[in-house]
Amino acid sequence: MFKVFKYSFFDLVRSRWIYAYLLFFLLVTTGLVWSGSDLSRALISLMNILLILCPLIGTLFGALYYYNSREFIDLLLALPLPRRSIFLGKYLGLAISLSASFLLGIGLPMVVFGVFSSGLLTNFLTLLATGIFLTFIFTAIAFVVALKSENPIRGFGMAIFIWLFLSVIYDGILLVVMMYFESYPLDRFALIASLFNPVDLSRILIMLQLDISALMGYTGAVFRKFLGTGTGIAVAYSALACWIVVPVLLFIRCAGRKDF
Repeated sequence: MFKVFKYSFFDLVRSRWIYAYLLFFLLVTTGLVWSGSDLSRALISLMNILLILCPLIGTLFGALYYYNSREFIDLLLALPLPRRSIFLGKYLGLAISLSASFLLGIGLPMVVFGVFSSGLLTNFLTLLATGIFLTFIFTAIAFVVALKSENPIRGFGMAIFIWLFLSVIYDGILLVVMMYFESYPLDRFALIASLFNPVDLSRILIMLQLDISALMGYTGAVFRKFLGTGTGIAVAYSALACWIVVPVLLFIRCAGRKDF
C-alpha cells in the first residue's frame, strides 16, 4: 500500500492542477489578509470558501483521478497485490496531496502575517482541520461513486449531486422542517441532523470556535451548549472521522467484490 501511495502522491504532486489548487488558496488567503488587515475576518471569509471548495474539489478530483487511472489500476490488479492495498494507496495519495495543497495555500500566508502571535491559533487550526476532514470525506465518497458506476458521465453526475445535496439541498430541507415544526422542541433533532452532514458539522465547529454562533440565533445557543464543551467537540470530530471511515470501508468492500 505504501508503494502505491508513494507513486500516486509523487505523480499527483507533479500535476499542474494540484499547483493550481495551492495557488488559488495562496492568492485568496493573501488577498483577504492584505486587504482587510484583520486575521479574524479573513478566517471567517476562508470558512465560507473552504466549506464549498474543499468538498467540491475532493469530489471532482476523486472521480476524475479514478477514471483516469483505470488502466493503471487494471495493471496493478493483474499483479499479486491485495485489492485493499491498491485502492487505499490510490485514495491516500490523492487525499493527502490535496490536503497538502490546502494546508500550504492557507498556512503560508497566515504564518507570514503572524497568526501564531495573534491569539487566533486555535481558530486557525480548527479551520485547517475541518478543511482536511472535508477533503478526505468527499474524496472517499467520490471513490465509492466511481467504483459503483462504470460510466464516467453518470459517475460524475452522481458525485456532483451528492456534493450539491450535502452542501446546499440538505440545509434547505432542514430549514423547511424546522420552520414547519417550529412550535415543537427541535434542539435534539437539530444536533442529530448536523451529525449526518459533514459540511454542516464543519461549519458549526468553525463558527463556534470563531465565536460567531450568535448569528445562528437560538440554534447557535443550542449548539454552543453541547458542541462548545469538550465532550461535544470530541463527538463532533468523531462524527467527522466516521464520515471518512464509512466511505473508505465501502469502497474497499466494493473493490473486493467488483469484477474488473
